[in-house]
Amino acid sequence: PYYVDLNQNLFLQASLHSSDPNLVVFVDTCVASPDPSNFRTLTYELIRSGCVKDPTYSSYYSPYSNVARFAFSAFSFFNRYPSVYLQCELVVCRYNDYSSRCYQGCVSRFKRNTGS
Repeated sequence: PYYVDLNQNLFLQASLHSSDPNLVVFVDTCVASPDPSNFRTLTYELIRSGCVKDPTYSSYYSPYSNVARFAFSAFSFFNRYPSVYLQCELVVCRYNDYSSRCYQGCVSRFKRNTGS
């Protein structure tokens, strides 16, 4: 466990360990939960499909394409849960493949009208 105070800034880094230097890492989704085995019932979204959901979430520059850096402020779930667990989905793409998911940024999906 990593112990922090409420509203303390948490800085995270995800690294891809590969011998291929032409890969880039993109943080697509990060969701928090008080239950490490359930990220569907009681959750809090920090970022979803590349779209920032938490106002304290920030991504940071990394000089390495295989490293993603980001931060957010520590929070709790209604002061009833002693821990917060984080689950993130990262995407790995080819460097300079601008049609890949890594270079699309925020992708918001719109539902179509199913009327006639």
